[in-house]
Amino acid sequence: MRDKLERLKESALRAVDQAANPAELEELRVRLLGKKGELTQVLRELGTVPPAERPALGELANVIKTAVQQRLESRGETLQAQAMELRLHAEAVDVTLPGRRQPPGGVHPVTRAFQEINGIFLAMGFPVASGPEIESDWHNFEALNIPADHPAREMHDTFYLPPAADGSKRVLRTHTSPVQIRAMLAHKPPLRFLAPGRVYRCDSDITHSPMFHQVEGFMVDRDVHFGHLKGILELFLERFFERSLPVRFRPSYFPFTEPSAEVDMGCLFCGGKGCRVCKGSGWLEVLGCGMIHPNVLKSVHIDQEVWSGFAFGIGVERLAMLKYGIDDLRNFYDNDVRFLTRHAVMV
Repeated sequence: MRDKLERLKESALRAVDQAANPAELEELRVRLLGKKGELTQVLRELGTVPPAERPALGELANVIKTAVQQRLESRGETLQAQAMELRLHAEAVDVTLPGRRQPPGGVHPVTRAFQEINGIFLAMGFPVASGPEIESDWHNFEALNIPADHPAREMHDTFYLPPAADGSKRVLRTHTSPVQIRAMLAHKPPLRFLAPGRVYRCDSDITHSPMFHQVEGFMVDRDVHFGHLKGILELFLERFFERSLPVRFRPSYFPFTEPSAEVDMGCLFCGGKGCRVCKGSGWLEVLGCGMIHPNVLKSVHIDQEVWSGFAFGIGVERLAMLKYGIDDLRNFYDNDVRFLTRHAVMV
């Protein structure tokens, strides 16, 4: 029995020292010390030896068992250290190399123009107002003096939605002017507001999009006249384009203003000499404006004998195209990374 224990000790320690990985070492532990392990079986055989020899053999067996356990633990620590060394070597990082940075995002040119426009008018004392993009027919057309037979109310120009619960017509707003109506109903004059937002029309080409952005501005006060409107818009254009430009007001027609005007500014690209962009005229049309029509004031219960006002509408994409040199409005919405990288302001 003693010889058997000694041989088992030698073979067990040798096998432990030769284990190549933790999994193999665990297998060896079970084979030697498990419930059916080799050393366990030998210990069970102690009952068959003469009683006088049992104490000495039992002590030897326990010493061997302890030695095997200690060797297993030691070998396990060695294998773990080796595995960690290999992992550290494989995953080594050269801390002297520059980091891999995520490319920064940028401000979309439409958002950029929006922010610049809003900032200029906020500095002039125009707070921002907002309204729903799904509008009633009354807010979008009737209250703005747009008659039922006006072309803008045709299906080919306007996105009509299913009627509201009360049967009234609903549309995707075609301009931000309904915000003017809501603001004048909610506030008593004097008042002034800026209404930026998305608008929708059935149109799509290099200068039009089914969805685009508009900024509506309006002011109602005592003795407001066209000269005030002219001065505000000239100042706005000078600040937005960061240069002094000639500006002219051409008589025009809008149902919600009277008198009405289209605003032109000197061509940015040719300095008024005439080029392809301005079609040889030396002028670029940039926005529409006018004095608020008496019928509009009447629809919101404002006494037009006491109060007067002006309004203007600015196409954000139009101004962004001119300022940033973009020749196709559809580029704003194509999500072309090359275009966005070239025109977005990095943050």
